[in-house]
Amino acid sequence: MLKDLISSLSNKSRIYFCTQIFSRFDTPEVDLTNVESYCMECILALAEPSVQEFAHMMGISAPNAAYKVNALIRKGYIEKTQSMLDKREFYLKPTKKFLDIYYTRNDYADKLAKRIEDRFSAEDIDKFEDMLKIIINELTPELDQKNYNISKNKKLK
Repeated sequence: MLKDLISSLSNKSRIYFCTQIFSRFDTPEVDLTNVESYCMECILALAEPSVQEFAHMMGISAPNAAYKVNALIRKGYIEKTQSMLDKREFYLKPTKKFLDIYYTRNDYADKLAKRIEDRFSAEDIDKFEDMLKIIINELTPELDQKNYNISKNKKLK
């Protein structure tokens, strides 16, 4: 039962993500391919990764990652910022052009949170929040950003 509920919630999240990402990005002014959309999701999830970290998370070669990154730069969706510690290293940062499109999809998280608040008691919500924190921080180690962020001091840039 628990496995089925987790699977159902995961499926609903994926379906919502796909409908939002593809409907928003399937307009003449947005020229992202489906693969590029997923690349942008990974870049956002990693919070300004290096090209190497991006390649590692995507499970692709460094040259393939560099090709995808260069295409996204040409289209104006990401920019590179140079590391202050290692001038050879650059970090990937989404541009305002991408963020303006992307963050309109967070509306659903707001709707769902509001529905949960309307439906459940404060005690239940507190317990649910505690459980989600444990799931996110302890029970999903294979999805932990730290496994992909190789640069230890990159935030000093």
